[in-house]
Amino acid sequence: MGDPLQGVTLKTILSELVEQFGWEEMGRNIAIRCFTHEPGIPSSLKFLRRTPWARDKVEEMYLRWKLTE
Repeated sequence: MGDPLQGVTLKTILSELVEQFGWEEMGRNIAIRCFTHEPGIPSSLKFLRRTPWARDKVEEMYLRWKLTE
């Protein structure tokens, strides 16, 4: 089986998670400041692209959500 995230951009992942769960729930699941203090897609993408551990957590949340759909 290939990489389930292949072809899925970080922007798509983040946008879908925010649409499904909202910023507040995202901040509860992944305790990072860009989700809890003045959250926004552009600033969160910038942080996630420069912070591998945070990006990993977002990708893990996305995969868990998609597997339960």
